[in-house]
Amino acid sequence: MNYLNQTLLLSLFVLLFVSCSVEQSETEQEYSVNTDQLIEDLRVISSDSTEGRRTGTKGNRIAREYLIQRFEEEGAEPFHGSYTHEFTFNSRQDEAMTGVNVIGQVSGSSDSVIVITAHYDHIGMRDSLIFNGADDDASGTAALMAYIDYFNNVKPNHTLVFAAFDAEEMGLQGARALVQDSVFLDKVKMNINLDMIAQNNENEIYAVGTYHYPELKPVLEDIDKAGVNVLYGHDDPDSGLDDWTYASDHGPFHQEGVSFIYFGVADHEHYHQHTDDFETIPQEFYKKSVQMILNAIKAFDNSL
Repeated sequence: MNYLNQTLLLSLFVLLFVSCSVEQSETEQEYSVNTDQLIEDLRVISSDSTEGRRTGTKGNRIAREYLIQRFEEEGAEPFHGSYTHEFTFNSRQDEAMTGVNVIGQVSGSSDSVIVITAHYDHIGMRDSLIFNGADDDASGTAALMAYIDYFNNVKPNHTLVFAAFDAEEMGLQGARALVQDSVFLDKVKMNINLDMIAQNNENEIYAVGTYHYPELKPVLEDIDKAGVNVLYGHDDPDSGLDDWTYASDHGPFHQEGVSFIYFGVADHEHYHQHTDDFETIPQEFYKKSVQMILNAIKAFDNSL
């Protein structure tokens, strides 16, 4: 009788486990990247109305207000009670300036954290030309909303913090401010940074950081690449390639010993030019890039 009861209990447990696994799998299949909304977010953030999004300008504020609205619409919780994180810094011309990060989170099963970052500022206007920064970095910023939407419907294991940084173009100031001000850094397991993930005609994007954190490379190698050729490098100072270890917002996290992967394409003809517009973005590559990075986030969420 006891043996029969144990067998029945074991069968019920297996059935329950399989049922939950199937339910999770079906949920993941049901929710995928909303590419129409992704492209619309990219268009709005990089439009002329945001005037190049230079820190401290009206256009930057317009972009920020749009991001706050979109974070809320997609279901992100305010980070420590607010979607905004204000900070002050001195510009390279020693001018006192104020920047504002936009930050939200999706709570996971654990309070340990993966921080997913992009920067929404760009370089503004010069000689009446608007530098819209569609790839740099409206592309990464628009992806944040797509990931908030996904993980609001498919619960992550880790708590995911989504940070759209300001003043990256002025020396990674938004990222530095969050790292310095943060009361949660001891809970952060890694940073996934997105900076220029849309503009490439060779179907290639770099995943930078595995030289410093080699344990992350097998995770990346096993993901579905969504048709994108993922390259490694730009993190070994002896490789002969430009070292991108401190080139974007992952740098301040790395300085504090937080592991990172930085996704970004190589510099291209539109980099920091007024031609970095929505119309020049190869949309099919961008969609694949965003899907590949989502697959990476899911893999790290399951493996860390």
